[in-house]
Amino acid sequence: MFKKFDEKEDVTGATQLKSSVQKGIRKKLIENYPYLEPHLEEILPKKENFKVIKCKDHIELLADHLGVDKGAIKFILNGSSIMCPGLTSPGAKLTPQVPKDTVVAVMAEGKEHALAIGLMSMSSEEIQSINKGNGIESLHYLNDGLWHLAEKPLN
Repeated sequence: MFKKFDEKEDVTGATQLKSSVQKGIRKKLIENYPYLEPHLEEILPKKENFKVIKCKDHIELLADHLGVDKGAIKFILNGSSIMCPGLTSPGAKLTPQVPKDTVVAVMAEGKEHALAIGLMSMSSEEIQSINKGNGIESLHYLNDGLWHLAEKPLN
């Protein structure tokens, strides 16, 4: 069910896509999945750039993340929820127009990989304006129980 993902073994490269390529991807998605069109702006906002992460076995992932400042890292790795000030400080990256109850990858300032997966407790606009309290509920973080479960071989 889970496979440990190793950058050195599984990822072959990552590329920031040009806006024309991003537009083509959105167009192709609508052609192939017409019922997705009303929701596409929520999934791949036009104002946000995304990367293609290339992996072994011809797998490509589209990625967009929220980012926290360096001060939040130790708390997140202990299982804490992500507080609004950690998402709005100068070292953080708060993607606009992310609605409440969206599952997001949480990146850390100066780090290449996500350190947590969380559920937005409020929208990114609310996080920006209120700027206190719990912004993202932590669902999974590096070295938690699920992480260690993935390390055990399945019988």
